[in-house]
Amino acid sequence: MGSFGLVVPIILGIFLLFLFLYFVPVNLWITALFSGVRISLGELVAMRIRKVPPSTIVNPLITATKAGLKISTNDLETHYLAGGDVYNIVRALISADKANIGLDFQKATAIDLAGRDVFEAVQISVNPKVITTPKVAAVAADGIQLIATARVTVRANIQQYVGGAGEDTILARVGEGIVTSIGSAQSHKEVLENPDKISKLVLQRGLDAGTAFEILSIDIADVDVGKNIGATLQTDQAQADLKVAEAKAEERRAMAVAAEQEMKAKTQEARAKVIEAETTIPLAMAEAFRSGNMGIMDYYKFQNIQADTDMRKSISDDDDTPAE
Repeated sequence: MGSFGLVVPIILGIFLLFLFLYFVPVNLWITALFSGVRISLGELVAMRIRKVPPSTIVNPLITATKAGLKISTNDLETHYLAGGDVYNIVRALISADKANIGLDFQKATAIDLAGRDVFEAVQISVNPKVITTPKVAAVAADGIQLIATARVTVRANIQQYVGGAGEDTILARVGEGIVTSIGSAQSHKEVLENPDKISKLVLQRGLDAGTAFEILSIDIADVDVGKNIGATLQTDQAQADLKVAEAKAEERRAMAVAAEQEMKAKTQEARAKVIEAETTIPLAMAEAFRSGNMGIMDYYKFQNIQADTDMRKSISDDDDTPAE
């Protein structure tokens, strides 16, 4: 019973010690003290209560202090609670300070909270980045297609990194400038002989306005000759004109056929009228007999004339028939 009574206080004491060391990070406080960072144990305990890991604030603060930066624990803690990356901020500020880049704490936190990597921005500002554009196809004035690829060297513009357009905008603007430059050339040979003209014309357009980058140079890496777009368009136009002409010819043929059928119908109508008129001849002859204007001899003469006419017609038809 005596041993059990001794173990309980020991376990309780160990638990209280671990609880004390959790809320009061003495080791971190000692490290900060010997690093020249003045921070009290009360501030470390307050960080625990505010659910801010003390090491996340103190370690970057030690790094910043050793680098000669003046940053308070309150600034770092505020940025952490806002959802920022404290360690990345400190790295970026140190790099910017060593490279003599005008980057203050407020600007760095704004870039970080905007969702962009502020340390990467400083790196690109110190060491410019090369962006390769995709293949851009354009047509010169002579109808020859050219396919160009460019390499764009950019440097981060820290002052416009918040709210500035990104790499996609740079690539789109450069591509548009290449298309315009090639399209304004009178011949594709002119572009192949002097590809640097494209770079000069594109650079003069100020394509980095409103972006997070500053364009240092645009170099045409490759220019390939593509299709003869002008000849293709002319061929397509000729085929279209041919189809239009064929359609018009077919229309005229259909109209001619319709006119022919109409003339045949009129001929049949005329023949019907002739036959109808011929049917009145016997009636007229009968009337002439009754009225005494025509005698029997006159009728015989008429029959002879009709027979002679039929014979002559028959002979004429036999002469026109080709021999087999």
